[in-house]
Amino acid sequence: MRLKSLFLLDMRFQARYGFYFLYAVLTIIYVSILFMIPERWQEKTAAILIFSDPASMGLFFMGAIVLLEKNQHTPCVFAVSPVYAVEYMIAKVSSLSAISLVVAAILALIASVDHLHIVLFGTLISSIIFTLFGIIVATKIKSLNQFILWTVPIEAVCFVPAVLHLFKITPAWFRYYPMNVCMDMISGHSSSTIGFLSVITMMTILFILSRVCVLKMWDSMGGGKI
Repeated sequence: MRLKSLFLLDMRFQARYGFYFLYAVLTIIYVSILFMIPERWQEKTAAILIFSDPASMGLFFMGAIVLLEKNQHTPCVFAVSPVYAVEYMIAKVSSLSAISLVVAAILALIASVDHLHIVLFGTLISSIIFTLFGIIVATKIKSLNQFILWTVPIEAVCFVPAVLHLFKITPAWFRYYPMNVCMDMISGHSSSTIGFLSVITMMTILFILSRVCVLKMWDSMGGGKI
């Protein structure tokens, strides 16, 4: 019940601050781009658009979300409430992933990408990874400029290898790199067992680190959890 309430609270928060309106506008722009380019380029373009925005929106927006919560002293409330850090994280991941999946589905259908279920699954796991990265950074920053600065190296190690892999510029063994596995799935290609295990390992590590960071943020703003 708490998890459902947190999920709905995050959805209302995002709607109030224009997240849905923004992504409605961005989706129209992305669809226009896909219609304007030659059909033979649409599949790869759709993969890049999905990976670089809806799938990674948690990384880009988590700083603003957490800063707004800090300004409203929401972490102080969580610090002395029965809410667990894991519930807080799952609600954040779920609410942002829901937007990611809707936008990704629209772009994939417009581009006539094969294996839509694989594309959406790839979008989901990418969204989880990027949102967890965003939570880790957002809990440690005090300004949006600081958040942007901290996310630059994350963007470099996530986006550059994945885009190069999409165009088959990286070595064959690099296909097991977690973000390259995500890009493969967003492109509609299934992953190998080794590649999928690398993604699960990365998600587990990020989840543990995120929980530690959230608890530290709550402790610093509202005292110990009871």
